[in-house]
Amino acid sequence: MTTRTRAAGILTAITMTALMAACSADGTADSGASDVATSAQSGETSGSLADGGGDAGGAASRELADASGSGSAPASDEGSDQAATPATERAIIATGAVSLASKDVGETRREVQRIGDAQGGDVTEENTETDDDGDTSYARLVIRVPSAKFGASMEALEGAGILRSSTRGSEDVTTQVIDTGVRVRAQEASLKRVELLLAEARTLKDVIWIESQLTSRQAELDSLKSQQAWLEDQTSLSTITVDITADVARAKPKTDDDTPAGFVSGLRGGMKALGASLAAVATILGALLPFAVLALVLGLPVWLVVRRRRSAPVPQTPAA
Repeated sequence: MTTRTRAAGILTAITMTALMAACSADGTADSGASDVATSAQSGETSGSLADGGGDAGGAASRELADASGSGSAPASDEGSDQAATPATERAIIATGAVSLASKDVGETRREVQRIGDAQGGDVTEENTETDDDGDTSYARLVIRVPSAKFGASMEALEGAGILRSSTRGSEDVTTQVIDTGVRVRAQEASLKRVELLLAEARTLKDVIWIESQLTSRQAELDSLKSQQAWLEDQTSLSTITVDITADVARAKPKTDDDTPAGFVSGLRGGMKALGASLAAVATILGALLPFAVLALVLGLPVWLVVRRRRSAPVPQTPAA
């Protein structure tokens, strides 16, 4: 074998070694990228999955990382679009409280009910109390009316009885409503991508890991939807609390100065005194009448016996 031939063989061996090293470096870089994507999603668990799952586990990790990134990107885009476009309708949570007094609490409560029905609202809570005579002495009603009719409902309720106090409050939640809607749409998109990834899983480890991610994201989506539903309910319907208490005020009695003076006044006073005297005498006679009847029933026979003995002749004794 000549020197030229040996040199060619050595050159060929060096070239093959360099190519093998380059391939090994590429494989190591891919594996490292897979580990980074896996760690970003599930920490130590996903890291072990990338080590033990081979190429399929690394692919699942990268796709799930892409799904997470894709799920968060629309949120940013949509949020920027919403921020750039002014809201056409503000979301306001309006609340009110009305305190009324009434001589007839039951009738006022029915009037409040009629006002709520006329405004398209509903009574969601009611509490009533009665006095010793069975009459309604207190009532508390919570009414939900459409937000567009909140002002008209408050004015109508303030005139249902004697107004004691009235308060109104509002909270602007427009930003919160927009933010929640964007997060719901982004989470739904991310959830769909994870579901597609689950359908393409090949190993048991991939299935278990992706299902855990799917469960946590579904729980977060349900929480966001619950918050969205609560905001929609509070902004579409306003809450008004109505308290109704009995009016304890009484008309002032007439004083002596209000009584007309003169003969008519004296005649009225004498008639009242005579009537009071006759009523007293009648009361006494009524109280003594049972005792008189009892005395008559028991004393009449005794009186007859005593009288008969007194009227009987006494026998005379002959002289000696």
